[in-house]
Amino acid sequence: MHGLQAKRRAGPLAVYVPLLTAAAVVAVLDQVTKQLALAHLDRPIDLIESVLTLRLTLNPGGAFGVLQGAPGFFLVATVGIIVFILVWARKLEDGRSVIPLGMVLGGGLGNLIDRVFRSETGGQVVDFIDLHVWPVFNVADASISVGVIVILWLAFRQERAA
Repeated sequence: MHGLQAKRRAGPLAVYVPLLTAAAVVAVLDQVTKQLALAHLDRPIDLIESVLTLRLTLNPGGAFGVLQGAPGFFLVATVGIIVFILVWARKLEDGRSVIPLGMVLGGGLGNLIDRVFRSETGGQVVDFIDLHVWPVFNVADASISVGVIVILWLAFRQERAA
């Protein structure tokens, strides 16, 4: 979508189809990869030595292990962010933000599923991607990060164009 078409406001419900589709794809991919990690990563696997390792870790805190002593905070914050995204999406004027917003939503849902439904981890989030220069993360975390970066980039470009 470019020009006028991208800036034209979508109908209030029309935005939810791509938003929820993107969110569902991310959440399912996240949960499948986490289940595979739990089932098969009994020891670290170097895919690219000293660069990329699959290493199973459980994270009781937020993204990248922040605030590990406050899992309840992240549960409430995630639910709040999900509600905010669902309300905010109806007001989007730039249709290009829908998919990245869906990525953020899906990532939040993926980690929320771990906190609420993964009894085998005691409500901790499953992380398994280790880049050696960054805390261990998962598909949900990557999706949230990429989605936020794209949304910020689009907003920056829109500001510069105005």
